[in-house]
Amino acid sequence: MKRFLIHTMGCKSNQFEGAVIEENLIKSGFEKVKKFEDADIYILNSCSVTHKSDNEAFYLLRNAKHKNPYIITVLTGCLAQIEKEKLLKNDFIDFVVGNDEKLELNVGLHTLDKKEILKKVQDDNRFAGFCNCSDIMQLKKFHEVKLDDMTKTRASLKIQDGCDNRCSYCIIPFARGNSRSAGIDFVIDGINNFVRHGFKEVVFTGIHIGLWGNEWGLTLLDLLKEVETRTELARYRLGSLNPMEITDELLEFLTKSDKFCPHFHLSLQSACNKTLESMNRFYKVGDYLKLIEKINCMFDFPFLGSDIITGFGGETDADFEITRQNLEKSGLSQIHTFPYSIRKGTKGAVMPDQVDDKVKEERAAVVKAISASKYNEFIQKNLGTVREVLIEKHPDKSDGMLKGITRNYLTVHINSCDLSLLNTLCQVRLTEYKDGKVYGDVNRGISVI
Repeated sequence: MKRFLIHTMGCKSNQFEGAVIEENLIKSGFEKVKKFEDADIYILNSCSVTHKSDNEAFYLLRNAKHKNPYIITVLTGCLAQIEKEKLLKNDFIDFVVGNDEKLELNVGLHTLDKKEILKKVQDDNRFAGFCNCSDIMQLKKFHEVKLDDMTKTRASLKIQDGCDNRCSYCIIPFARGNSRSAGIDFVIDGINNFVRHGFKEVVFTGIHIGLWGNEWGLTLLDLLKEVETRTELARYRLGSLNPMEITDELLEFLTKSDKFCPHFHLSLQSACNKTLESMNRFYKVGDYLKLIEKINCMFDFPFLGSDIITGFGGETDADFEITRQNLEKSGLSQIHTFPYSIRKGTKGAVMPDQVDDKVKEERAAVVKAISASKYNEFIQKNLGTVREVLIEKHPDKSDGMLKGITRNYLTVHINSCDLSLLNTLCQVRLTEYKDGKVYGDVNRGISVI
């Protein structure tokens, strides 16, 4: 049993872990294939942020068995962690593996004997599945794993897992456990390894990276100070942050950093205080609007993204109108929005006055229109400026142009065929925004790194 197919759903942390699973399997002698028909094992690294995610996972697993009745299905990720043994009642799921155990999945799969499994399938018409999910709420230590993939342009490094918050719409703390932080030396060693392999940028990922170091009485700022002094990394980028975690001290430090990319993603969820309270979010809209204004003043055209949920239980038309007005006047650059999806096991699922799905979608459409306008405005402000761009290792597949990303998170198509610029930091003048793409010219008067 050597051939596998893997699919990863959901957040950046899950994507990182999926890549780790894949890399470890290949290192262990497994062969990755692209079709169910060619695979011995199908691994689904699931998301469970909404019931729609669960339904998608079940569809993918059924489809795998339909296309290849003898394929062994392994469900891991957040859905596996939450539902555990219950999932084995489904005849399209053979193995259920928890969020911590999946990081050693390559070891477990080596113990499978395909002939023995197929015999059981033929004799019993159903392989007696196996569940390996520990109680993740009891985990105290961060599972230190590295991703050695050197084919990408920007490296990802997971620095934290779990969440101590108990937001009423969210099941993730019960899928990921309480917050656990990677050790400082682990993070520094990981960054330095990437630098040795030519990486210019590292993205710090986690479930709630703003909680990094809490168990030791440290903060994310303490970690970033070590990154600044103990690595030669050119650029780093932060994952999503709760607005309460962005202190004046942190901002002052970041304004003085030559490594930090001014790209903030704020986990806001609503722009109405009543809705935030029912979501169990402990901040006020007025406070984070001031924070957004402050960040825009302190940095040079910083990118400010956000998450907004529409139609949370009890959100009235008047509540949403407050959200709409606040988002309109905010200094956000872009807003990722999605209609609220009831998640069984959360407080939000049993709240009264649930909003009709059609209304949720209509409100999401309004927020998406606000986001499109703000993003266009942000791009227009950047046109004519010179930005540092990290050129990707490969030209764009659609048009063959060089492509890269600015510090403030704009993807730029570059009018150059000079392949010597691949994986370099270039000063690029942003010249045009056309058909959804930003274009730029390399500023030849400024050196390339």
